[in-house]
This record gives sequence, structure tokens and C-alpha cells, in this order.
Amino acid sequence: MKIHLALSLALHSLWHRKKVLALVCLTLTLSVTLLLGIQYLRTEVKQSFTSTISGTDLIVGARSGQLNLLLYSVFHIGDATNNIRWSTVTDLQTDPRIDWLIPISLGDSYQGYRVVGTSLAFAEHFRYGSGVPLTLADGQWFEGVFDVVLGAGVARALNHNTGDRIVLSHGGGRTSFSNHDDTPFTVTGILAATGTPVDQAVYISLGGMEAMHMGWESGVALPGRTLTPEQAKGRTFTPEAITAAFVGLERPILTFQLQREINQYAAEPLSAILPGVALSELWRLMGQFERALLGITGFVVVTSLIGLIAVLLTLQAQRAHEIAILRATGASPALIASLYVIECLALSLTACILALALSALGLSLLGPWLLAHYGLDIHLRALNGTEWGLLAAVPLCAIAVALIPALSTWRQSRALGFGEASDQ
Repeated sequence: MKIHLALSLALHSLWHRKKVLALVCLTLTLSVTLLLGIQYLRTEVKQSFTSTISGTDLIVGARSGQLNLLLYSVFHIGDATNNIRWSTVTDLQTDPRIDWLIPISLGDSYQGYRVVGTSLAFAEHFRYGSGVPLTLADGQWFEGVFDVVLGAGVARALNHNTGDRIVLSHGGGRTSFSNHDDTPFTVTGILAATGTPVDQAVYISLGGMEAMHMGWESGVALPGRTLTPEQAKGRTFTPEAITAAFVGLERPILTFQLQREINQYAAEPLSAILPGVALSELWRLMGQFERALLGITGFVVVTSLIGLIAVLLTLQAQRAHEIAILRATGASPALIASLYVIECLALSLTACILALALSALGLSLLGPWLLAHYGLDIHLRALNGTEWGLLAAVPLCAIAVALIPALSTWRQSRALGFGEASDQ
């Protein structure tokens, strides 16, 4: 009966002060939405980050650190320390333990996007996420020497369609003054969005990479030495070197054995890394920043709760007459003090419910934008244990801060001296 009375009094009190408390609830809602959104995006970005490449047992490149090799081969960030000779690639392809090998050749760009020279093994064997293969949204993979396939982000940003002709640039910078004007490429396919760095790259064949660099041995085009598309027809182009290779083993149990042998390869210095291990190390380094961001967001929620205390303490002076009436009618100090706890709990629960709704709406609207501009594939899903824990901490903290005005009110109501018998 007392609980029912306390709930009824608290709800009526909240409704009586709805204008002021609505602003407090809005502030708390926005701060909880920010906290929940940061944690949600943090989890989703980590999942998207770690699923950038899957099903690849080893990444092989010139001797360097594993993070550097991972960054330039998978994320197209930075440059390789050296190349791998094609004879080494042929040697690896003949190893019976290797099921497939995807060659990767970097060094050129198209309006700031990396150009990746590769083979059709990339279309057949590259996987991301939970083993998801690449698919074409339009067109087909390259067949001719000067065919090109665009990542979804490149096609969207530059408004390209199949059949368009593009000119690639020499070097990896966003602005280049050395263009392969003699060898324009034709867009034959556009990849479906993956939410990975694949979306932000341009893909050509190794033959196309070699053909457009004929006559560029000194780093600039030599007159009379470059090829035209007509001159390249019917010719076979074999690269002298590539940048890196993705390797899949027939028996993954042999991964460490092959990794050790490649790292000790006598013909040239090589590095073989496990993508999962390198991704974990990279995320560990980046994790410090996202944890700091989550901590800052937590302080925003604490600030909102402190604001709630300030409002309740301010309203307490205005409730002196109300408290006197409640005491005169027999309400105990404990019952009066509990009103603050119930009110804070009701406000925090309302804020949490509204925050869930706002977060779901925001992610639904921002999801396509994040995929288009940042390559992050964010989907709505059920909250995990950590996110439910953060959400549950808000009403618990609200109850804790409510004890400050509740204790003050309890002392004030006892001092009034009405209805002491009801305390028994």
C-alpha cells in the first residue's frame, strides 16, 4: 500500500513539474544516447575492422614489420619497403601446401584511390567478414589488358558507370602530374559494397599494370617507348615483381611451418604474417583512443546526473510546503524521501527508453551514409552484454545521486515533528 502511495505521489509530482524536469530528462536522454551510440559504434567498427580480410592464412611481402605489411597490403595505407620478385611468386605457387595465391601489385592511383594490380584469383578467393566472397554490382571482371573494376566507394564518389574510360596516374599521391594518358582503361565492372577497404580501390590485371608502365622505367614516360592499347593487343605481359601476396593453405595446420620457412627464404628477404594476429595488434594500439572517447562520453552522463541533483535541490526549497502537508497527513520521513528516489528512477528509465529509440533511429539513418563515405557497414542488432550493462548503470547511478536530496528531505521532514507515530 505504501509503495503504491509513493508511486502515485511521485508521478503526480513529476507531472506537476513537467516543464523543468522535461529539460532535465532531455539532457539525460541525449547524454545516454551519446554513450550508447559510442559504445555501439565502437563494437561495430571493431567487428568491421577485424573482418576486413578472412580466409587468408598468410600475407607475404618484402621484409618489414607486420603492421606495415598489413597496412599497405590490406588497408592501402603507406608504401612497401620493397617488392617481391616474380620468380619468388612462381616458387610459392608451386608449393604443394599452398592452395591459392593472390598477387597484389601497388604503386599507382586514380584521383587519390589506390590502383591494385591483381589476378582473377582475387575475385575467386578473397573473402571478408565471415567468409563472404566479392560480388559485382554491375558488369564483369577484367578480361582485356586495359579493363578496370572499381570499388563501390570509388564508383559512388566519382559517379562512374560501366563503359566509362579513365586515365590512371603514376604514383600513389592524391594529386599526380604524371598520368598514363596513352593507356586509358575501360570500366568493365563495379563491385558491390563490402564495408572494407576493397570499396576504396581500383582493380586492374597484372598484365594491365605491366603494359601501362612500358616506357616508364625511369619514372617518367619516354617518348616512343610507351604502348597504346592497339599495340598491346595480342601481347602477353608478365610482371617482374609484385608488392605482396595473399596466401591460402590447403591444410591451415601447416600455417606456422610455412610462415617460418618464408621468413627464412634464402633467395630474398621476405616476411609472412598472420592477418588475424596483425589485426589484433593494430586494434590494440587504436583501442586506447576509442576507450578514451568512451570515457569522455561517460563523463557527459555523469555531468547530466549532477545537473539532475542541482535541479532537485533547487526544487526542494519550493517543496517545503508540500513536505509539511505530507507530514501533517501522516506521511513518514522515509516515504517523503523515497519520492526523490522514485522520481530520479522514473526520469532515468524514461531517458534510457528514449535513448534506445533515438539510437535505433540514428543508426538507421546514418548507416547508409557511413557506408558511402567511410566504408563502415553498420547494422542494427540486439545490444550485447556490455551495452546492456552501460544502460543499466544509468538508473543505478540516478538512484545513487537521488540519495543526496532524499537524505536532505528526510532530515527536513523529521525536523517538522508531525506524525512521529507514523515513523514507528
